[in-house]
Amino acid sequence: MSLSSIDPVIWFFLFGLFAGVMKSELRLPSQIYELVSMLLLLTIGLKGGIELARQPFGVLLPQIAVIVAMGFLLPFIIFPVLRYVGKFNRPDSASIAAHYGSVSVGTFAVAVAYMNTRNIVFEEHMALFVVLLEIPAILIGIILSKGMSKDTQWSKVMNEVMLGRGVMLLVGGLLIGWVSGPTGVESISPLFFDLFKGILALFLLEMGLITATQLSSLKKYGLFLFAFGILTPIVFSIIGIIVGTSLNLSTGGTAILATLFASASYIAVPAAMRISVPEANPTLSLSASLGITFPFNIIIGIPIYYAFSQYAHNLL
Repeated sequence: MSLSSIDPVIWFFLFGLFAGVMKSELRLPSQIYELVSMLLLLTIGLKGGIELARQPFGVLLPQIAVIVAMGFLLPFIIFPVLRYVGKFNRPDSASIAAHYGSVSVGTFAVAVAYMNTRNIVFEEHMALFVVLLEIPAILIGIILSKGMSKDTQWSKVMNEVMLGRGVMLLVGGLLIGWVSGPTGVESISPLFFDLFKGILALFLLEMGLITATQLSSLKKYGLFLFAFGILTPIVFSIIGIIVGTSLNLSTGGTAILATLFASASYIAVPAAMRISVPEANPTLSLSASLGITFPFNIIIGIPIYYAFSQYAHNLL
């Protein structure tokens, strides 16, 4: 693969990572980062909502049921690995499991850009799955940490999950796109759709800078966390491919679902865990999800998941 074939948005991430490692003063102003994040989330939601408007909602119900069920299942799969192989305490094991059971909006956006650049067809309602996979993993993470305790502040947890910026923007974009339909959003398409790659590039520049701040902690937590941050996405991507092909998704849709399963949250879940499992060490979760899994997925993982998806569909 030549350097020119690498998507420019990946170079923005690598540039930010390099600048962060070199202790550069480069940083997006906080207001700009907030705006870029909002535009990214709204755009993803709008695209999913537009696709929902094109088809009866009832057709999607079987897929929705399966995706929600997987959102509850994935944290259970890796919790024992963290607890008994990694030797993490219960709160840390539950918190990391919740991060990896949830999804990364940034990784999803890169996967969408990857497919669009190569004219690979995929189901646009995949953005709906992003929202569906955010919530179950958080609830399971809390249960794994504390059990069904009466002391758990469920109202605060649900308020943080449902009314948090990420979910609100995604759901809001979905509803607006759904109600407006393809023709209704044409007037705002220059901002949200035409500039999507540029917005994503700025987002990844900042993510590179943030990732650099997590790298130093990897020295402390060693080889297990590094191996976990790479092997878990690969295993979960295979599960995603099995689920995607079972749901009769296209090759592109299967690859994106595999990417969602392979990704790990670094926005919604850390905020929820901070409220509900304050005894968990956030450095462990963020070091793995943001310091290892995020760069692995966007640089190496997504092309691998697409190749896996092609192979799986060719077998059918």
